[in-house]
Amino acid sequence: MDRSILGALFLFCLLGSCATGNRSEKVVQIQPAMTPAGKLFIIGGGKRPPAMLEELIRVSGIGEGGHAIVLTMASEEPDTAAYYGIRQFLEMGLPAGRLRALHFEKGNYPPDAVDSVRSARLVYITGGDQNRFMDVVLDSPVYEAIHEAYQQGATIAGTSAGAAVMSAKMITGNEFKHPDYTGDFRTIEAENIEVKEGLGLLQGAIVDQHFIYRMRMNRLITVALDQPSETCIGIDESTAILVEGRQARVVGDYQVIVLHNPDQSRKSQNGLLGGRSLKLDVLLPGDVFGLD
Repeated sequence: MDRSILGALFLFCLLGSCATGNRSEKVVQIQPAMTPAGKLFIIGGGKRPPAMLEELIRVSGIGEGGHAIVLTMASEEPDTAAYYGIRQFLEMGLPAGRLRALHFEKGNYPPDAVDSVRSARLVYITGGDQNRFMDVVLDSPVYEAIHEAYQQGATIAGTSAGAAVMSAKMITGNEFKHPDYTGDFRTIEAENIEVKEGLGLLQGAIVDQHFIYRMRMNRLITVALDQPSETCIGIDESTAILVEGRQARVVGDYQVIVLHNPDQSRKSQNGLLGGRSLKLDVLLPGDVFGLD
């Protein structure tokens, strides 16, 4: 990487922090009332190949003008998340002057920074811990600003934890019956997988990420049985779905798993979950599927 890119990264990581200032705004939680004009670009984590980033830049229109915001609240190392979040767009040729990283803290939402989110053409949410992100954003001016940007035509993108937060019902990553996290989901049990409130940009669907690479099918089956009205979507690493209205297209290198429970079948026996006639699709890059 040349020195101009490194210098720009350093500058924008410094300027993007919202850890100072005490002004805040009263928030009214937004519930989507109409089809948003914007798009969702939901990435399953892992490496982001150039072709995927090119598609994100194309569909968002950020290459033509406007500014992009990188939100780092999911990360416990926000400076590092800002560095890499900005760098990926610089390496794709976007001007440094139209990229800004922001890290809000709970209860501290400077109005000028919130306005930058609201007016962004692209909002990109980094990986980390989806619970950390929602703890800062839920019932805040940032929540409202993200929704307003999406309604007005912005593309909201996120990877890993930034993908999980897109749903109205968010997989937290926690298990009630197996609280010591190992990354393995070895059972299909009732009252085990924790689901909390997410951003609610993606209605009627629940997203899981790092899906095939980390073998998370048991978790998604559990969610499909526990949340039978939701479309359950497992997105692999280096793969994304582009959501426009109620239609989604697979983008990237690998597969997306879509699991439906059309009969809303659910049976619990001795703590185990069962169900019949679940529908599973294994979708390849370029495949399109509906969200209704």
